[in-house]
Amino acid sequence: MGIQLHLRQVLITALFLGAPALAQEGKALVTGASRKPADTFLHQYAETRRFMNGRPAGARITPDEQSVLFLRTSPTSNVQVLYAFDVATGQARELLTPEALLKGAEETLTPEEKARRERMRVSARGFTSYNLSEDGTRLLVPLSGRLYVVDRATGKSTEVKTGPGVIDPRLSPDGKQVAYVRGHDVYRVDLGTNQEKRVTKGGTAEKTHGLAEFVAQEEMGRFSGYWWSPDAKSIAYTESDTSEVEKLTIVDVMHPEKGGEVFPYPRPGKPNAKVRLGITPVTGGKTVWAQWDAQKYPYLATVKWDKGGPLTLLVQNRLQTEEQVLTVDPATGKTRVLLTERDAAWINLQQDFPLWLEDGSGFLWYTERNGASEVELRRANGELERSVVKPGAGFRGLSRFVQSDRTLYFSGGPTPPESYVWRVKDGGTPEKVATGITGPAVDWGMVSKNGGILVLNSQGPKSMPRTLVMKGDGTKLGELPEVAQEPPFTPNFEVRQVGAKKFWTSLVKPRDFKPGTKLPVIVDVYAGAITTVVHQSMAAHLLNQWMADQGFLVVKVDGRGTPLRTAEWNRVVKHDFATVTLDDQIEAVQALAKEVPEMDLQRVGITGWSFGGYMAALAAMKRPDFFKASVAGALVTDWRDYDTHATERYLGLPEETPQAYEVSSLLTYAKKEGPIGALLMLHGTADDNVYFFHALKLSDALFRAGKPHQLLPLSGLTHMVADPLVTQRQYERVMAHFQQYLKSP
Repeated sequence: MGIQLHLRQVLITALFLGAPALAQEGKALVTGASRKPADTFLHQYAETRRFMNGRPAGARITPDEQSVLFLRTSPTSNVQVLYAFDVATGQARELLTPEALLKGAEETLTPEEKARRERMRVSARGFTSYNLSEDGTRLLVPLSGRLYVVDRATGKSTEVKTGPGVIDPRLSPDGKQVAYVRGHDVYRVDLGTNQEKRVTKGGTAEKTHGLAEFVAQEEMGRFSGYWWSPDAKSIAYTESDTSEVEKLTIVDVMHPEKGGEVFPYPRPGKPNAKVRLGITPVTGGKTVWAQWDAQKYPYLATVKWDKGGPLTLLVQNRLQTEEQVLTVDPATGKTRVLLTERDAAWINLQQDFPLWLEDGSGFLWYTERNGASEVELRRANGELERSVVKPGAGFRGLSRFVQSDRTLYFSGGPTPPESYVWRVKDGGTPEKVATGITGPAVDWGMVSKNGGILVLNSQGPKSMPRTLVMKGDGTKLGELPEVAQEPPFTPNFEVRQVGAKKFWTSLVKPRDFKPGTKLPVIVDVYAGAITTVVHQSMAAHLLNQWMADQGFLVVKVDGRGTPLRTAEWNRVVKHDFATVTLDDQIEAVQALAKEVPEMDLQRVGITGWSFGGYMAALAAMKRPDFFKASVAGALVTDWRDYDTHATERYLGLPEETPQAYEVSSLLTYAKKEGPIGALLMLHGTADDNVYFFHALKLSDALFRAGKPHQLLPLSGLTHMVADPLVTQRQYERVMAHFQQYLKSP
């Protein structure tokens, strides 16, 4: 479910097949003469990955600020190709294609790489990442477990002579070597000789070297397990021992003859992976182990080895109420405490921090200690120098700190449904750099090392994402070309604050909306502590418009417990997921209905995925008087069965706060007397984040309690759905459910 506060929209991403009783209704939506025009949109929506295929991704600005590299697919393919945009001419050219490297062979991925991409929510194929050397002369491109180095001057590509199954490859700071993980150990290749050398030894499936453990990837936003030293002479790496971690098995239910795949998965109150950090010369040799109080701070959350700064760690206690920033002496492994953060509820991570200044005089630090997001400048000894981005400015993510003039660029802003790129210097007042559209927008950007070029991704209520190339002052230089299919309509939605608590909401009306006509309501919910759903974004409301056009009003709500407002607003869900979160959805819908009388509060449904799936099922069981129908995807049934780092952050340890788990468990409400709302559950049988047994547990409890419901297992599918056909069938089935249970007064 993840904790990083990205500017990504959390949408329902399940897929499923219809149960017998309702399959015929769903079938009528997609076959024969009864096929509706809206279904053409749904086919396009799924085939184009929400109309995002063909749009630039993964942009990188070259150090000389003359080119912008980027990845892009065709309109109906998920295979990414590498391009270069010339800043001076405004023209783009194709640099490299997967076909040219594979020469007709099929792309293959190891189970470890598949799992890593699942954690990173990467559904594309072909080139999904690339490295650019610090001098900009070389590219490192992984593909199908192999590595290729591209000389930018000549365009020549050379395969790096590695063994099979390369994971997480990265160029050294001097661009002369490449390191990666293979067979549970770290390896490197000197590009001058193109010979593979082992860096670490003794890695096994249960004691990996250089790979981030599950909770680091899924919950901390740390996807790597090794780091180059700035001089490229040493590598720091994690050893993750999962021998004591509980193992869960996933079986392909369509192919039981294949057996099961086993994953270490730590559940609340049970053992985590034991993680330590070693430092070793790249030429091999003795490992020096970093020394810190791992009993008190078992989580190695962040590792930074920035130019100008020491090897720096961020470690957390198990409940994530306390963390320390430590520097490490690579020669001895001894550590020194620079900073200790505490929060009575929990501490949110930001992986960009700490960020050392290149002169070593200090580092930038992210905190919510003073009531909201803030960026501080701290001296090299950890002492506070000043606040750079003050609480209330709405810091969400770092775009760049330009070392030459000490200017910090960041994305965010004080209004949660909007986001812009800002710059601030010497702790002054942030100023908006630029935006790509007129009116409210959702922007994020990256800035070149010297601050001369800004690449801005910009979208708004009436515009899909565009990627603009600008000068550092916001002057437009060009636009990265796209070949995307454009949606056939612009969503008819509005964003507003409602109620005494000033909830942010969005409301989507049918395009043929008739004032005065009562319509049933569908609440598209997430409500978790890691992200918001109300955005000034056309892309975020396309599917909601398709739903609304079938005779509904579709509502999104950001209630208490969500981020981007105050720390107190976010932390109100401590020890209780099931009360404030649901109460606020209802209160906001009722407040919105006072302003929109066409909302029929006698016919309200709710749908969500992941934490949103949990909320949708909770609504059906706890408040069936308000929510008459529910579609719950990839739901967490009992939080004792989710992972440690996410769950314990909010609910504590099960043995210490059992009441938090009891009040937050769906099983508690399944046992209560009385009927429930019409509940449809969807769940991938191969989900290795929220395991399929969550849905089975709730279904079993409801069955034993005599409460009718529907469960649609999604055979072989994970937490993330990439199959266009099944995505299409998924939403057809969702709407069949709401048509059946909400259309009649």
